[in-house]
Amino acid sequence: MAVRVQVADFEVAELQRELLAGAQDEGAIATFTGYVRGINSGQQVQSMELEHYPGMTERSIEGIVRQACTRWPLLAASVVHRVGLLQAGDQIVWVGTASAHREAAFSACEFIMDYLKNEAPFWKKEQGPQGAHWVDARSQDRDRAARWDNGTPKGRTTK
Repeated sequence: MAVRVQVADFEVAELQRELLAGAQDEGAIATFTGYVRGINSGQQVQSMELEHYPGMTERSIEGIVRQACTRWPLLAASVVHRVGLLQAGDQIVWVGTASAHREAAFSACEFIMDYLKNEAPFWKKEQGPQGAHWVDARSQDRDRAARWDNGTPKGRTTK
């Protein structure tokens, strides 16, 4: 398990190599890369500034990853989340999971991302032609995370 919160950009291919390092049992890995949107809620976004509490944020993300590891048979899991000033189109988050089977890798990756959006202590301020504003949590993000509360979402297994 690896969790990093950093200002620097990341290299997706390098992160995937790190996820697989030394393991021989992976049948599947699933990854997600998120980017700063150029349009959010119908408004143009030029940049986004992300703030966090060092230490607290990493512990929160580690807890999310541990939850995923108890729900699915993961061989490895990794999260990299950027902070600081990012421009529209910049990479902001990477999540990677490895398992013997694709379904566990997909589900765990999706679970981690859903919970990151809701549970990890980040504060986001978008800047656009209309000025700067803090981004509120979206109800659809809360709904996506809530679907995991009763176990695995409908149609998914833990194999």
